[in-house]
Amino acid sequence: MKKILYVASEGVPFIKTGGLADVVGSLPKNIDKRYFDVRVIMPKYACMKQEYKDMMKYKTHYYMDFNWKNEYVGVLEAKVNGITYYFIDNEMFFSGFSIYSDNVIDEITKFSYFCKAVLSSLPLIGFRPDIIHCHDWQAGLVPVYLHERFQGNEFFRGIKTIMTIHNLKFQGKWDVKTVKSITGLPDSFFTADKLEAYKDANLLKGGIVYADAITTVSNTYAEEIKTAFYGEGLNGLLQARSNSLRGIVNGIDYDEFNPATDKKIPFPYNAMNFRKEKVKNKRALQAELGLEQDDRKFMIGIVSRLTDQKGFDLIAYIMDELCQEDVQVVVLGTGEERYENMFRHFDWKYNNKVSANIYYSDELSHKIYAASDAFLMPSLFEPCGLSQLMSMHYGTLPIVRETGGLKDTVEPFNEYESTGTGFSFRNYNAHEMLATIRYAKYVFYQRKREWNKMVDRAMAADFSWKVAANKYQEMYDWLIG
Repeated sequence: MKKILYVASEGVPFIKTGGLADVVGSLPKNIDKRYFDVRVIMPKYACMKQEYKDMMKYKTHYYMDFNWKNEYVGVLEAKVNGITYYFIDNEMFFSGFSIYSDNVIDEITKFSYFCKAVLSSLPLIGFRPDIIHCHDWQAGLVPVYLHERFQGNEFFRGIKTIMTIHNLKFQGKWDVKTVKSITGLPDSFFTADKLEAYKDANLLKGGIVYADAITTVSNTYAEEIKTAFYGEGLNGLLQARSNSLRGIVNGIDYDEFNPATDKKIPFPYNAMNFRKEKVKNKRALQAELGLEQDDRKFMIGIVSRLTDQKGFDLIAYIMDELCQEDVQVVVLGTGEERYENMFRHFDWKYNNKVSANIYYSDELSHKIYAASDAFLMPSLFEPCGLSQLMSMHYGTLPIVRETGGLKDTVEPFNEYESTGTGFSFRNYNAHEMLATIRYAKYVFYQRKREWNKMVDRAMAADFSWKVAANKYQEMYDWLIG
């Protein structure tokens, strides 16, 4: 039995702010229990719901030397869906109202403490993993500490590490002097070939340098981050380590995202009956949001954080032009104030065509996936992206820019070969995007049979976690040897 430990700052069902939590919650459930014993360790946050805290049982506690003090470390344990979860408990570090704060030094301190506590706890909880699988910069010091101070201990010798990059933009950077003091790492670790990058200390870089293998969440993103445009300053290092770098696309949970069994949508449907049933969800959503009720309106859905990364500057540029046409645009999400206000403005200006819902609602997101005809994701960069996978499973065809996971998962429509599961455009250009939206609309209105065949293919595509889990298992086998 091979033992794998996931180290992450968040995970479903205990706590979630983004896609990372879905990965940490779903992947272990889908790894083959006959060959792998997968466990997860994360911080115990004060802001977790009480029902989850009530599931945790005391395991052990001890004191650890950290940041010039003797710090308390508590370890709790819970079992959910057959997976063992451990929680590192320290009220000073994990007591905020939310799991992350804007104070960079606080973040670096608490996650440095977390990484050291993870390794220090292993002998006491009696779990010696063959592989420690670290997720994002918050777990970046685990491979570093393992190399620096734990190798001398027989227990830790031979443990391998994997560093998974979910979004390279976030790296955990601060000045060298402060980080050296907080982490207690010696001077020799803060050189350009280790943790130092552009005069700062960089925790994610440390993880990438010391991990035995590096993964990211799609093949295309794994290639893109070796270039200056997408590499966020680490492209040289990622090129140097390209033999150890691979991309594995995330999956989605088909128990939760399944139009045939989804309790959050008014009219469930499946691949056999979507031609009749899917449109009923459109009528219901038009009524709920006060849009003109018309089955023939081409409805475009957007469920997203409203940030630059997601391509909203392109949408801002062509929105007036788009709204002259026979379309409806339904938006759900929060983010940068200028994009929130932009959508509010267009909702006011084109009231029966645009519905701006500037908040987040899980229920409404499911309704948008089910009701829309197309789903727009014109991202500047997109490591993996999950919304396009969800929309395809609901028979809502994605219109995406060819980047990262969007390029890997959406096959563009080819009218000559009758293939494809969506529409895509290549350049980060507003009018190229508009032309692609118009082309999708043309196929929707004029070539309905082709459109429906595309929906068939999109709903049949398999982006379940089982596919991703098999690829991770291959990597674990390769690494353990």
